[in-house]
This record gives sequence, structure tokens and C-alpha cells, in this order.
Amino acid sequence: MTNEDVLHVAQLARLTIDETRLPGLVAELNGILRHIDALQQAAIPADVGERALAGMPLRADDEPPVVLQRAREAFAPVTRDGFFLVPRLATHGEAGASAGASADAVDAEGDA
Repeated sequence: MTNEDVLHVAQLARLTIDETRLPGLVAELNGILRHIDALQQAAIPADVGERALAGMPLRADDEPPVVLQRAREAFAPVTRDGFFLVPRLATHGEAGASAGASADAVDAEGDA
């Protein structure tokens, strides 16, 4: 990849690239492309895809469920449809505000 390639992709993605970071980005992207090329050169047995689709055999689920020492409501007092409702983390800011959800807390009835 060249500087022009990276700038073109950035423009398509509507990203602004700082000119001082451009050489580093070109080097990183070229390293990723070299790695992908090396992976494509690896010999892979033909039946790998079939084995992956078959998956791992699962054990029988014979054990009884583990009983909790405290009621699940003690962990999170507000639930809806069997799911815990918890306040949004302060580090996530107003991420849900655009959808009309309160970013601060969940009220006692479980409505966001």
C-alpha cells in the first residue's frame, strides 16, 4: 500500500488522517497484508472445513444446576424478562441517549 492508497481508503471511510501518522499507518497496513499473504500460502488439509462444521462433541448435561447462595435479585434488584437491568457505566456517557434511553440509571420498574 502507498500513502495515496491509505488516503483514498480514509476518504472512502470519511476519516481524517494526520499527515504525521501516514507513514506509520502505511507500514502497519503493509505488515497486515504480508501476514495475510503468509496465511494464504499455508497448506491446509482439504477436510478442515468439514471438521470445523461438524464441531466438537458435547458432553451430556447430567449434572443438576448449582443452587445460588443468594437470590438473583440480591445481585441486581431490577429485572425484566429474566434479565438483570443495571445502570449505564459513567464511562459510556450518553451512548443510549439518542435512542431515548436514560444514560444514568434504570428506574424501579425496570424501564430504561
